[in-house]
Amino acid sequence: MDTIRQPAVAGMFYESDPEMLRQQIKALFDGAKNPLISSSRKARALLLPHAGYPYSGKVAASGVNQLNPNADYATIFIIGSSHRANFDGASVYRGRAFETPLGLVSVDVETAERLTLASPYFAFSQQPHNKEHALEVHLPLLQYHLQRPFKIVPILIGTHNAETTKDIAEILQAWFTDENLFIISTDFSHYPDYQAAKTVDNATIQAILKNSPAKLMETLHGNEHKDIPNLATSLCGWSATLTLLNITEHDSDLQFHQILYENSGDSPLGDKERVVGYDAMVISSPKTKCFNLSEAEKFLLIKRARESIGSIFTKKVITTKTSALPLALKTRTGAFVSIYRDNHLAGCIGHIGEDEPLWQVVDRVAKSAAIEDTRFKPLEREEYHDIQIEISVLTPTRKIKDIGEIIPGKHGILIKKDQHQGTFLPQVAARMNWSTLEMLEHCARDKAKIGADGWKEADIYIYEAIVFSDKTA
Repeated sequence: MDTIRQPAVAGMFYESDPEMLRQQIKALFDGAKNPLISSSRKARALLLPHAGYPYSGKVAASGVNQLNPNADYATIFIIGSSHRANFDGASVYRGRAFETPLGLVSVDVETAERLTLASPYFAFSQQPHNKEHALEVHLPLLQYHLQRPFKIVPILIGTHNAETTKDIAEILQAWFTDENLFIISTDFSHYPDYQAAKTVDNATIQAILKNSPAKLMETLHGNEHKDIPNLATSLCGWSATLTLLNITEHDSDLQFHQILYENSGDSPLGDKERVVGYDAMVISSPKTKCFNLSEAEKFLLIKRARESIGSIFTKKVITTKTSALPLALKTRTGAFVSIYRDNHLAGCIGHIGEDEPLWQVVDRVAKSAAIEDTRFKPLEREEYHDIQIEISVLTPTRKIKDIGEIIPGKHGILIKKDQHQGTFLPQVAARMNWSTLEMLEHCARDKAKIGADGWKEADIYIYEAIVFSDKTA
């Protein structure tokens, strides 16, 4: 789709004139809270309010100000609860861009389409997005603050079923990585008086900070029964917030940081009789966090690989409850599965992309290694119980600028040029006793098919491999 979503609330929630809008936003950031997280941590998600800038702009700017202005995000997922339409699941906008007075914000169309294909809970309907303000209001703040271009995936959640948010979170989990940013759009209490709002909002804030979906729902239900006059809701974006907590709940490396709370009664334009609450939070993780697998996770992958190979002969369908899988197995990274018969290689197939969860890659390439590696004859049923399985899990790739960063034997390499690509696992250079230059030349010539010197004009990525087998797992 080549549509551009036009601004719906420019001139109402924020200034429509570009220069006046820049001045408005500059004033918000001038009064915003300074970054709270340490330089050793990286912002992974923000929770931001979505009212008009005169009311919630200072709080929202304080949240966005937690981001490194020079951060280079692959994709920013902006997730809110639909205010104008009820529907089951989530609506992903797949048009080309969102327009604001500050210019176009490109949509990550490829990721948006993957989401709609990943689950029946994700669909595209333009109608919920046309007049919705909850996602739009964040874009000018991001355009002003971030110095690098960014793409967005706009998602509106229409369900009122808490269980459905688990299914939505299960799919989004794979994209909750260091290279992406999640923004959850929500206001807090609607329409109690000033003091009551502060009390009820504090309870909701504390529940979110505990990173517990169950605690949040318990608190929201408790707020409903406190007989607070005029309280219409204590969290209008509850489904979006709950989705985030369903993603983050079991990640002990994450920290939730409270940034700033205000309500509309704090604005010169507001009164204190009927207010709306606003809060900003940032969720961070260590920058140096390395991908790894526990012994239990290695064992589980070996077990999955063997069951996948066995299903070739039994025709048994392997069912997977992905919500029960460890987080590491949901990481989008590559893997190779090697099959040995009598200590001799009998098949090896891998996937080097970062477009599938690890468990899914292992399931798929294990079957392929057994019967589709044309260098070897397909595995026979009677051989199945005698095979040994080795898995090489690839850590997420990192693009390098200097080949001096490559350590043969430690790093695998991935060379990409136009439509050509090739890779060598770390153990290849160690086995062949290659230098860095020899590894690059062989990979460029033999794998990527771009000639021995082709690496000089290609993109080069490095990764490491976690290698284990059914003898060691």
